[in-house]
Amino acid sequence: MGDSLIPEEVTSMLGEVPTEAQRKGQELRGPTGISRTAKFGMWRLRATETTPGDLDAQVQESLAQLTDDSTVWNRLASQYNIDLYCGWFMEKENEGLGVSAGTLRELGVRGIELSLDIYSGDSDTPNPIKHDPGALPEG
Repeated sequence: MGDSLIPEEVTSMLGEVPTEAQRKGQELRGPTGISRTAKFGMWRLRATETTPGDLDAQVQESLAQLTDDSTVWNRLASQYNIDLYCGWFMEKENEGLGVSAGTLRELGVRGIELSLDIYSGDSDTPNPIKHDPGALPEG
């Protein structure tokens, strides 16, 4: 994310078309038809939803679509906040989640922060909210 982010430039640098993108000041219209003005620039790439959830595979899928050129990632990291946001909606009160050392290293080399929002499930009542794969990168 960043105030000066121009989605087309990020697309060119990363070599992939985003799932969603916006420029600061752009008028955006939501699914209900209500419009709002973007407060920041953003470039987002969604991973494929998996059942059961497999965060490591989703991160690897996203990274495989993007350049691995460290010069590009260093430039992006110096200009924008790069964040891999993951919403994890558990079906039960206690579930495990793992990210391999290799995947964490790949995120670190690119200057990507991993942000997790973890929502506890209830073993008696199914969670009506599904797992929402994160975005990569927001910059």
